[in-house]
Amino acid sequence: MVATDFDAERTYDEDQFTAREIFRSERAKAVLGFFEPGQFIPVHAPDSDVVITVRTGRGTIKDGEREHDVSEGDVVAVPAGEARGVRAEGKRLEATLVTAPPPSDADHQLVREGLRRGEFDPR
Repeated sequence: MVATDFDAERTYDEDQFTAREIFRSERAKAVLGFFEPGQFIPVHAPDSDVVITVRTGRGTIKDGEREHDVSEGDVVAVPAGEARGVRAEGKRLEATLVTAPPPSDADHQLVREGLRRGEFDPR
């Protein structure tokens, strides 16, 4: 069993969002995401489902071509292969992101490119 909480894992970086991995198996991965205002996970479309639960803050979650305004308590699920991204709006955002199966390194190529160029949607 893995047991932790947001207070124990909370880490912010002024340059980009922080993802604190709290669980990984062959079937799933769970991270706690910490975003300063304007920080984001660039839009990408890995071969894994994701469920994002917003703990605090406000943001935008891109799901395919749709954008959802989210806030504390909201849950968004995006199926494998569908483009998705997360951006904090206005104040700090904290969220749990569970992916199944865990995305591969290749799945995150667009994430790395988007972060390097500062683009939310690098597609």
